[in-house]
Parts: sequence; structure tokens; C-alpha cells
Amino acid sequence: MTEQNFETMRRAMVANQLRTTAVNDQRVVAAMTAVERERFVPADRAALAYLDAALPLGEGRALNLPMATGRLLTEASVRQDDRVLLIGAATGYAAALLARLAKSVVALESDSALAAQARANLADAANVEVVEGPLAAGWPSAAPFDLIVVDGAVEAVPQALIDQLVDGGRIACGIAAGSVLRLAIGRKGGAGFGLSAFADADIIALPGFEQPKPFRF
Repeated sequence: MTEQNFETMRRAMVANQLRTTAVNDQRVVAAMTAVERERFVPADRAALAYLDAALPLGEGRALNLPMATGRLLTEASVRQDDRVLLIGAATGYAAALLARLAKSVVALESDSALAAQARANLADAANVEVVEGPLAAGWPSAAPFDLIVVDGAVEAVPQALIDQLVDGGRIACGIAAGSVLRLAIGRKGGAGFGLSAFADADIIALPGFEQPKPFRF
């Protein structure tokens, strides 16, 4: 597979998967046109990098669908002066996109092997720091953040993440309600936080956000 082949596939992804699904923030489109997604997947799956599907990364983790990541970043309205926390860095693809959109990015990953890959893939991104820890705990030592992007689906947004937002800060995430998966955007205002779904979408589940199941007799 040549560099020209990948560029052709990348442009087809933008035209067929992004522009047709309301990924219409031109800064997001430009970032997804420029970032070489094939560098963030296992070498034996590079030819599949631009499919409209999640790409397995091993150990039950996967790279999100381009449309899901694109919609989250579009609805998040990423600003050039934003300090961003990315939850679920995986191999670094979403962090590479955010590096082009925001002032700084803390990319949190719970899997050490994936975090190592992300560091290698993001070596040239001076405004990204890859850190390791439980995803649901966030990264309080670098808080507060203007924006938290959860690049995957969670059953609920933990209070720990909400607490790490500035007043007026936003969270973009996927929400899993049983078998229904939705993309959502939330905003913190004072002591309150409101989350609103804006689209149904296939989006990968992230570990560590499972809600306790109610006891039944």
C-alpha cells in the first residue's frame, strides 16, 4: 500500500463518512484530512484504517469509527485556547487530531502497551502529554480543563470528570444505555452539569465506567 493510496482513502473517508454525517467543522475536517490514520493501527491492519468500522487494537480495545470521533470533535466546538483532557487515548489518533485544534492535550490511557504506542505515535506533537491511569478518574493534577473528550461510550459520566472542568467547560462523549449508543455533549455550570444526546451512533465501549447493576430477588 503506497502513501498515495492512503491519501486517496483518507480523502474518501472525509467525503463519504464525515461530510455526510454532519462533521462540518472545517477545522475538524482539515485535521482528519491531514492526520494519517494508518499510523495509529497495527501494521497488519493498515489497509483497513479508513473503513467505516471500529479497528481492533488487542486486549479488547479498538480504535473508534472515524464518524464517531469526528462528530464528537465537531459538537465539542474545540477552541484554539482550550486545555483538553482526552479519555481513552488508545494509540493516539484522537490526540493527534486534538493537537491540531487545541492549545494543549492531556491524553489519558489505562493500558500501558497502548500508552507506549501513543507516546511513540505522538512524539512530534509538542502540545500533547500521554499519561497512564484509570480512565474514570481523569487526571486531576492537570485540571481544570476547558474540554474533556471521551473517545468512546460510557454508562455514565463520573463526577470525578465533571469536577475537573472549568465553570462553563464541556464534555463530549458516547453514552451507552443498554444496547443503545448515543453521542452526547454536556456543559458544567456552577454546581450543575447537563448532558444532552445529539445522535445515535456506533461507538466503542471504554473499560472502567460500568455502573453497578441493581440487585434483584
